[in-house]
Order: sequence, then C-alpha cells, then structure tokens
Amino acid sequence: MECYITVLMVIIITIIWPCLHFFIFPNLLLLPMIKRDPKLTKMPPGPHPYPIIGNILKLGQKPHQALFNLSKTYGPLMTLKLGSLTTIVISSSQIAKEALTTNDIVFSDREIPDIIRALDHHKVSVVWLSASSTKWRTLRKICAINIFSPQKLHSTRVLRHKKVQELLNFVHMKSTKGEAIDIGQVAFTTVINSLSYTFFSMDFDHYYSPCDDGSSELQNNYKELMQDIMEESGKTNVADLFPVLRLFDPQGLRRKGEEYTLRLLRVFNSIIDERLRLRASNMDSEEAGGDLLDSFLSLMEVHDSAELSRHEFLHLLVVSIYI
Repeated sequence: MECYITVLMVIIITIIWPCLHFFIFPNLLLLPMIKRDPKLTKMPPGPHPYPIIGNILKLGQKPHQALFNLSKTYGPLMTLKLGSLTTIVISSSQIAKEALTTNDIVFSDREIPDIIRALDHHKVSVVWLSASSTKWRTLRKICAINIFSPQKLHSTRVLRHKKVQELLNFVHMKSTKGEAIDIGQVAFTTVINSLSYTFFSMDFDHYYSPCDDGSSELQNNYKELMQDIMEESGKTNVADLFPVLRLFDPQGLRRKGEEYTLRLLRVFNSIIDERLRLRASNMDSEEAGGDLLDSFLSLMEVHDSAELSRHEFLHLLVVSIYI
C-alpha cells in the first residue's frame, strides 16, 4: 500500500502539479480579463452552482419536489447546473407552451443520454434526430402515413379490439375464481401485445406462463427484457452529467444498452426474415398481411430502400415497441 501511495505522490508532483502551475493557474488569472458575450451570460436565474458538481445536491432524493421548491425562489424559468451541463427548467404551463408549441423547432434538439448512443441508435431514431435534419423529416413522414394516419389506425382497430377482449376474458376468469390480479403486469401485457400484434400479428407476452406456440425464447421472455431496459434507462448516468466520461462508460450502462438493443434487433430480424420468406412463397396469411410489418415491407420494396432502409426500420421498431 505504501508503495502505491509513493507512486501516486510521484505522479502528482512530476506531472499534475506542473500542469496546474503552467497551464491552469495562469488561465484562471486571465479569466476576469476576458470579455464575455452578454447574450451568453443572460441566463434565467438559478441557485449558485458548486464547483464541478453544480446544483446536483439541490435535487436530493425527490427531484420533482426539489424543483418545485426552487421555482418558488427563482421563478417558473430557472437555470440549473447539473455537473457540466447547463439545464433550463420550466415550471409554468404558459412558458412550456411557448417553448414546446410556439417555438418547438428552436427547442427540438435535446441532450442525448449516453445509453441511447448504443449502436448509434440516436443517429437513425425519429425521437432523437434533430427536427431540422432531412432524415428526421423523412422518418416523420413515413410514421405519419404508415402508423398514425386515420386510415391505418382504422384498419388495425380489429387487432386492438382483439387484445382488449383478451384482457376482459382474463379479468373475468380471475374474478370468477376469486383470484388477485396484478394490475401493473396485466396492463403491461395488454399494451405490449396490442403493439406487437399491430406490427407483427403475434403476441410478445402472455397473461399466463409462456406457452409453446412457436414463439422464440426471447419473445417469451420479452417482459423481463423490457423491465431490464426500463431499469437501466432510469438510472442516473454519471456520463450524462459529465460528458468527458462517455469514453470510459464508468457504470457500464451503454454496454448494457447495446446488449439489450442487440437482443431486440435479433428478434425483429428473425420476424422480418420469416415474413419475407412467406411473402416470397406466397404463403403469407391474410391475418398477417394486414399488419404494419407488411405495409413497411411493401414500402421498402416500392422505393427500393431509398426512403427507409432495413437498418432504419429496425430502429424504428425499437422506438415504436419500447416508447
């Protein structure tokens, strides 16, 4: 142990201290002499940040309550320093409307969490792309026409009705037996099956134990995978507060994000390959032919992948099924 301490002291004396002496300290002395742009210093009021960590300690264990209490002091528009990130907090519906509706394009860009950078998901995601980019406008147009248009929503209503009826049947069966129901788990199963059935004409979860219906192991364990994704995504990432640490991924969240995303892409790829095989052999069922996967495959065939590549479609599925 003494040897390690000695080596550390040698490093500090021979490397770190000279750097501080010749580079950092002179720059600190020159800071008051540098003229700053008034536009850059005109920020909303906020608590004075501590060095390095900023206002992180102000958030405490209940950030939503802490922000509410801070807004009483600094107003509905305030500035917080979270690590090395400057954050603007809006706590007024009127200001939020002005920022998110009136000036939505100006405020559309956002800080991308490091876990979202797994497999470069942020570069092809309609959620994280800049609203000023051509790629975002193309993906938004595709989603508006093929997912959210009144015609598409109307054509897939039968699929959603089927999933709701399954929920009612399950609740009725449980009530008849006098058994308890986990509302959270049942709601999750209904929502995820409504999405997966609309996209793929198959269920990704089960009210009962996984059944042997030809589903892959990943499909049968989809709930566990989604819970893992939500748990990791909800963790505070030091690399988000201090972007200089992204290179090191100190908590391993980006690595886990890559692992989970790869598992999702793997099951989506297998479903797409199977559907392409069925389409090629003209064996695709009428039921499957009415889902969104069939619509997107037809779109890619017509435009020869000019508007939507398979890679972009896979990441679009990640956004649609997850978010």
